[in-house]
Amino acid sequence: MSRRAPLVAAALLLLLAGCMSPSDDAPAPRTGRWQPAPGQEWQWQLSGRLDPAVDVPVYDIDGFDHSAGTVADLHRRGRKVICYLSTGAHEDWRPDAGKFPREVLGRGNGWEGERWLDIRRTDVLEPLMAARLDMCRDKGFDAVEPDNMDGYANDTGFPLTAADQLRWNRLIARLAHERGLAVGLKNDLDQIPELLGDFDFAVNEQCAEYGECERLSPFVRAGKAVFHVEYELRKRDFCPEAERLRMSSMRKRYELGVWRDPC
Repeated sequence: MSRRAPLVAAALLLLLAGCMSPSDDAPAPRTGRWQPAPGQEWQWQLSGRLDPAVDVPVYDIDGFDHSAGTVADLHRRGRKVICYLSTGAHEDWRPDAGKFPREVLGRGNGWEGERWLDIRRTDVLEPLMAARLDMCRDKGFDAVEPDNMDGYANDTGFPLTAADQLRWNRLIARLAHERGLAVGLKNDLDQIPELLGDFDFAVNEQCAEYGECERLSPFVRAGKAVFHVEYELRKRDFCPEAERLRMSSMRKRYELGVWRDPC
């Protein structure tokens, strides 16, 4: 065979490739999940009519209450959008509430209509949480904020251990990542050293009020955002430390409506 034959064949392949154009309907290649960086401003709104015009790069909104159209509108405005879900407690008003058997429902967690879940029962709960994360993915969210992820440290009605919580939190992180979603660790400060590698960012309430913000610094050192709110403190009482720690911090009211007062 002539030594020129492979060269001719290669040239023909290149010519053919140049004549072919990708279909407009072809899906764009995945480039990996979103990785929020420290210091990004954010809006956290879980009640009231959504105001999409807050000039921040990150929105955290309720996954059930908002449509794919809302998420798409926020994307058009240049926002990344986090899907709020409760993954450690049952909420009796959600459309899938009836799918949770009574034996996995524990004591109330202090909020009306909410009860802790027996997170040891992954046989029952994993499919339910997978369906919720499917919803977040299908609506186009970029990430998920799984709430009530520290049941083992509360009076749930179940003998939950730290090992149970680690197993559950890692399960939720895996389910999110399998769907291309970034995932945040909500509170659960004691387990940050074990879970830092499993989560893409952190969400925290009131670490300044309880003198705990320094414990979130491993996220920032790893290049991962810490989205943080305070309810009771004045900005002058927490913003200097928050800025030193490169946290994304603001004041909110407990109902988590439109109002925000960022550092």
